[in-house]
Amino acid sequence: MKKIIGMYHTQQQHWVGDGFHVRTLFSYAQLGQALSPFLLLDYAAPEYFTPTQTPRGVGSHPHRGFETVTLAKQGEVAHKDSRGGGGTIQTGDVQWMTAGAGLLHEEFHSHAFSEQGGVLEMVQLWVNLPAKDKMTPGKYQAIRADEIPLVALDNAGSQLRVIAGEYQQQRGAATTFSPVNVWDVQFAVHQQHQFRVPKGHTTLLVVLSGEVQINQAHIVQPNSVVLFDREDEQPFLVHAMLESECVILTGEPLNEPIQGYGPFVMNTQEEIMRAFHDFQSGQFGVMD
Repeated sequence: MKKIIGMYHTQQQHWVGDGFHVRTLFSYAQLGQALSPFLLLDYAAPEYFTPTQTPRGVGSHPHRGFETVTLAKQGEVAHKDSRGGGGTIQTGDVQWMTAGAGLLHEEFHSHAFSEQGGVLEMVQLWVNLPAKDKMTPGKYQAIRADEIPLVALDNAGSQLRVIAGEYQQQRGAATTFSPVNVWDVQFAVHQQHQFRVPKGHTTLLVVLSGEVQINQAHIVQPNSVVLFDREDEQPFLVHAMLESECVILTGEPLNEPIQGYGPFVMNTQEEIMRAFHDFQSGQFGVMD
């Protein structure tokens, strides 16, 4: 079975704005190049929000040098950015935003969700951009649930959604700047499945809920990440001890320097300073 080189778990939560109560399950600040091309993953576990006339969320803020991928597990989030991108992602939808050269954006619970109240569950992933693409124009991809290929893994209800990349000849709708796979997986209890990924890819299994056993040896609880050896060509085995939700990420490492500060991720400190200058001088555009 594919060798495990790290297992990480966190229960620590923090608020992003007043709308997203998240756990940071992995970050380049701690694991650096071992994660490349992935940078960070925040998970907002299911949480009930009471009805309100004022949507909760995160106001206008900048990004440069990477992409954000938001999976709406439950609830609705409205997005708006300074390049004209925007829309509401509903349960099962995905938004893939390329910050590129820089933009401003905001994310709030939708008005309808806010007025009704309800349970919100979200995953947000940061994907690094190759150095040659860091200054690409910003872009927004809204991917509806019915546009995401769904692969049945067994007859017990286990299934895999192909958000990016490919699984069993099914290709995800998202376009990417480097080779990545983003698979959103639901496992029925007591089911076991084997996954083979491209040699050399960074491979992460993120356990959001339930409980799984990896390679018939390691029990993994919710809010945990398993990091596999890139060069090991063997598959890894997932056995669901309980009904479980996971995200499987694989990506070709960029093998480039990572220099990040807050909402900017570049390759050098000079580029970070330039990002602050460009933001402060209004080059990221304005929110309407």
